[in-house]
Amino acid sequence: MASNALLTDTPASAPVPRVRRRLRPVDIGWYVVLTLLSLVILFPLWMTIVRALSNPSKSFFQTTPSFLPEDIQWNAFSQAFTEGGLGRPLAYSLVLAIVIVGAQMLTSLLAAYAFAFLDFPFKRILFGIVVATLLLPVEVTLLTNIKTFQNLGWIAPTQTLGGATGALIFPFLATAVGIFLLRQGFLGIPKDLRDAAELDGYGHLRFLFRVAVPVTRPIIASFLLISFLSTYNQYVWPRQAVQNERYSTIQLTLRAVAGQRLDQLNLPFAAAIIASIPVLILLIAFQRQLIRGLTAGAVKG
Repeated sequence: MASNALLTDTPASAPVPRVRRRLRPVDIGWYVVLTLLSLVILFPLWMTIVRALSNPSKSFFQTTPSFLPEDIQWNAFSQAFTEGGLGRPLAYSLVLAIVIVGAQMLTSLLAAYAFAFLDFPFKRILFGIVVATLLLPVEVTLLTNIKTFQNLGWIAPTQTLGGATGALIFPFLATAVGIFLLRQGFLGIPKDLRDAAELDGYGHLRFLFRVAVPVTRPIIASFLLISFLSTYNQYVWPRQAVQNERYSTIQLTLRAVAGQRLDQLNLPFAAAIIASIPVLILLIAFQRQLIRGLTAGAVKG
């Protein structure tokens, strides 16, 4: 009995009280600032929803803007989807984004591995050239790319599905952003881990896909998200590359919907919300990986 009493009365068996951190005035100030910044960032999204649901004749031509929907049109989204013809462009843009993201991931993994682990002449110079391309906007190479694909017959008034798809995919098979981010992640792999893999007989490709990729998973996930966002939201290059309206991307279709009917000004807002759904889903699902990946890529120089 005594031993049982001692066991039940020991401090180790008692629940450890949780120490609650007291909020300091500085913490409260930061919470207020972050809340205000969140409201500023979310305000355009809220107004887009308001414009999409409101009756255009009652809300778009008022001198005093309304921050709440007026005469709510619940069929605005279905109407925008059908009348705007969003189904085909949305599916086409998603397919293009998946193909480009897959190609960029493969090329970035191989190039980043070479810059991180292999020794070859002019390695630093070549990596500097790759990073320098990040400073070039798409307009710098726009005319050259247009002329190149016109010579290939992929950009023409009689454009086919294969030509349009090739013109939209080939300029983006590789990206300097992915090479830079993944190289930074690979440089953070401990040397002992590489030595152990070599002792186990791992070659370059086996070490890349069996060791390096799992270790840098957060950075890879963040790059996948960045690559998808940049590909899905493209407008400048598809505007020049697509000559046949049947092969328009979702961004080109949104531009067409915005200029169709002035008596239905809420439809472009509804169409924009529909087009943003895949992006919102990815951002919500991978927000932690995005933050961790970008942070890890910024630590190691």
